[in-house]
Amino acid sequence: MKKGKFTYEKSGVNIAAADKFVRYISNISKNNKENSKFKNIGGFGSISNIPNNIKKPKIVASTDGVGTKIEIANILNKYDTIGIDLVAMCVNDLIVQGAKPLLFLDYISINKIDLKKLKKIIKGIIKGCKIAGCELVGGETAEMPDTYEKGKFDIAGFSVGIVDQKKILTNKIKENNLILAVPSNGIHSNGYSLVRYILKKKKINIKKNNFLKKELIRPTKIYVNEVLKLIKHNLINGCANITGGGISDNIKRIMPDGLTANINLGKIKTTRIFDWIKKNKISDKEMLKTFNCGMGFCIIIKKQNLKKINKFFDKNFKPYIVGKIIKGDKKIKLDEKINWSR
Repeated sequence: MKKGKFTYEKSGVNIAAADKFVRYISNISKNNKENSKFKNIGGFGSISNIPNNIKKPKIVASTDGVGTKIEIANILNKYDTIGIDLVAMCVNDLIVQGAKPLLFLDYISINKIDLKKLKKIIKGIIKGCKIAGCELVGGETAEMPDTYEKGKFDIAGFSVGIVDQKKILTNKIKENNLILAVPSNGIHSNGYSLVRYILKKKKINIKKNNFLKKELIRPTKIYVNEVLKLIKHNLINGCANITGGGISDNIKRIMPDGLTANINLGKIKTTRIFDWIKKNKISDKEMLKTFNCGMGFCIIIKKQNLKKINKFFDKNFKPYIVGKIIKGDKKIKLDEKINWSR
């Protein structure tokens, strides 16, 4: 047997390509001013500063992925927005606790290092971090040729935020508070397995459908800037990110004992993409537990703060009343039906 016949590269793992990708990330991350004195990208661990203007800082952490929305990216050969989704799915959970996102790390596992594809993914992650006001401080890229089929990959994110103990949004929800829906900008990153099932059964080629091509790859709305401003001005008592499990399951998670979130589903403003999904013989029950249905985020406020909050949102994401907090043993009560009008 010849010496060196078996190598890591021959088994399908190209360390040189991975190193080249790390250098690329390091170069495009140099404009991070906050922790520029720390060389995080390419190291064994990441070092970040803790803000010194918080009296009793508490750390909040979140991790998530983007599910099978990745398959839509593969079909469309479009990878520059999926990273925004990844950041959004993590940081939108952090702000529910009142935390300001500080740092973000990604994990990319792929069949074979594809620098062109990976660079686009990373650009999306960096853009998402910029929107959320946090920093990409590190991550991991794993080449796994036998785990993933040719062209396949997966991504996961991990984010850390910080909040002053007095600003933590727990047990501040009171009777007669208003429940407001903050519009989503589409499906976000939940329910794509059901969407893909519809596409398969209906034999729909989204490459030839301009509406679906645009809607199904649209990146998840990041609510960080708006919500943190509301928290800073003490304008909200609670909030929920409407992800997997839909409106009911996610709002339940923030409700104190003895209070009920009474929501009028008839007031929710659906958008065309959800009406399209609904028309494919999907029940209301299935829609509500799988998708945000147009309500991407929920905020709970005192009545007197209603007019004050509008200035923090642009015209496409103005919150509107969908219910109020009442006394009750159930965490949530859904009245009426959603109007699928399109």
